[in-house]
Amino acid sequence: MNLTSLQAISPVDGRYRKTTENLANYFSEEALIKYRVFVEIEYFISLCEINLPGLENFDKSLFAQLRQIHENFSETDALEIKETEKVTNHDVKAVEYFIKAKFDTLSLQDYKEFIHFGLTSQDINNTAIPYSIKLALNESYYPAIASLIEKINGLATEWKDIPMLAHTHGQPASPTKLGKEFLVFAERLAIQVEALKAIPNSAKFGGATGNFNAHHIAYPQVNWVDFSNKLVNQTLGLTRAQHTTQIEHYDQFAAQCDALKRINNIIIDLDRDIWTYISKNYFKQKIKAGEIGSSAMPHKVNPIDFENAEGNAGIANALFEFFAAKLPISRLQRDLTDSTVLRNIGVPLGHTLIAIQSTLRGLNKILLNEAALHADLDDNWAVVAEAIQTVLRRENFPNPYEALKELTRTNSKINAASIADFIEGLAVAEEVKVQLRSITPFNYTGVF
Repeated sequence: MNLTSLQAISPVDGRYRKTTENLANYFSEEALIKYRVFVEIEYFISLCEINLPGLENFDKSLFAQLRQIHENFSETDALEIKETEKVTNHDVKAVEYFIKAKFDTLSLQDYKEFIHFGLTSQDINNTAIPYSIKLALNESYYPAIASLIEKINGLATEWKDIPMLAHTHGQPASPTKLGKEFLVFAERLAIQVEALKAIPNSAKFGGATGNFNAHHIAYPQVNWVDFSNKLVNQTLGLTRAQHTTQIEHYDQFAAQCDALKRINNIIIDLDRDIWTYISKNYFKQKIKAGEIGSSAMPHKVNPIDFENAEGNAGIANALFEFFAAKLPISRLQRDLTDSTVLRNIGVPLGHTLIAIQSTLRGLNKILLNEAALHADLDDNWAVVAEAIQTVLRRENFPNPYEALKELTRTNSKINAASIADFIEGLAVAEEVKVQLRSITPFNYTGVF
């Protein structure tokens, strides 16, 4: 049976495959195998470069051919390794045997026992997986989140002069500018993205229990710490954890999960705000011919993109939170519980990309209904009470807050006329009254 997206259990690989398919380059089974092959080959080449006894005569002009093993890695190669794994019941050992077979083909059998020399599986996994995460962030996630931030900034610029009634506790509050409210989210996202970028892509490379036992017993004259730091930090572009058990600490990966969760929380916050503005008729949505909003109510045009984004970001955050809590904990020098968890790294990133793209799609659909914003401001003249009492404080007017409270904190409607009448009755200089008369819900928007 040839599986298609219709047979996928997860919507990440099913319904939303078009949005997430690029992540298969980093987190599919084939990708994991490919990156393991990549690390094994680079490790072997690094051993040759230090002229390790036994490899000092290896023809360094063959390095390019060795790198072709991972550069030209194919689905057929991955299937071959999976067939070997059926026998070994060990995924990394199957990779080792695959590379050894390639060495036989290249007439390099005299050197093949230096493949995976002195290593444990986690020296490969805890470098291959961080490497794939680094690539996924750089090549897929960061461009996606940058597009969202760019869109938000664009709307902020477009609507920078549009006054809008603010709401705190769900109640009318001092007016703001619509563009500024979008800047809030752009700033928050940008700060957290930079925080994420600052977290090292941490990796482990140090043998069965992190002490280079096998390496040192075979070649005590080699500084294996320096060797591994160069391999991991320079060749792979990761950051080697200096003191480990059999596995990486995962503390830095947990920090990455927490950072991604914070970014998703901001996206959820944005989605909910836009959803609310749509429900208040501040925004309308572009209507696409043929689309249906409800199977029962023909008039419906629902904010489905923002709802979809909120749901997917929530799923992603649940997994990110679990990863951050679980992975740094492992019994003694290592248990296997991290293995199956690490295989799911692509899932929350998939849901995250769906959330980003859904939010972006929703933002591209909204249409400003300036008349609704104007009507809401005109219906809430009580919000200028803050402005009036503050000016009166400046003039040392007695009990200005209390006077405005008595006027506005009632169940009676406050409008332009009632505010004007209040101002006329104030015992203040005429120039102060002139300033107070000039204050409206439309211009009392402050600066930013």
